[in-house]
Amino acid sequence: MLAAAPFAALAAEPAAISLDHEVGVVSDYRYRGLSLSDKRSALQGGVVASMSNGFYGSVWASTIDEYGAGGDGKGATVEVDYALGWASVVAGLDVDVAVTRYTYPGGEDVAYFEFPVTVAKGWNAWTATVGGSYAPRQKTLGTEGDGYGFGRLQWSPSSGPVTLAVQAGYESGAFAPGGKWDWSVSAARQLGPFTAELGFVDSDWAGSGLVAGLKAAF
Repeated sequence: MLAAAPFAALAAEPAAISLDHEVGVVSDYRYRGLSLSDKRSALQGGVVASMSNGFYGSVWASTIDEYGAGGDGKGATVEVDYALGWASVVAGLDVDVAVTRYTYPGGEDVAYFEFPVTVAKGWNAWTATVGGSYAPRQKTLGTEGDGYGFGRLQWSPSSGPVTLAVQAGYESGAFAPGGKWDWSVSAARQLGPFTAELGFVDSDWAGSGLVAGLKAAF
């Protein structure tokens, strides 16, 4: 029922579309605590097309360590993600629901769908976010789905350009048999159109590491 009103608004009149772009580099592409770039640097970037009624579509890409090698011994070296979603305020909470398609051009039988949801609440300089994603059973995952949940607390004082955040998540299923925890602490600083970030990332499956990043939004 929550999506009924936005769909009605979409049908009633055209919604304005805005484009937001982002490009950057990270010293290590870490996803849910694990390195997808073999602890090497990665180039990343994407674009989000947002409508005034909350609907959006996005494309995001990153270089990765070779993945999904086929019979020719070659796999994907780039990840490309596509998402369609809706983000708005519901009962004072920032809600975002979407469907995401993870693809790996050149990889064999590794693309999959996932359904993420996040809910956030801000007060003063603080923002608390809880979220989760579910990937149902599909060819890539085999006979088991995969679920991930996380919590994040962020502090962004209005008196300065620095943002601090802590996050912890748990995953279980096809990508994490037996379960996996991950956690991180990060600091980000705004420098005009650029954002510099430094974080400590760890999990109970792999070693910890410092991850530095620099991105530009336009």
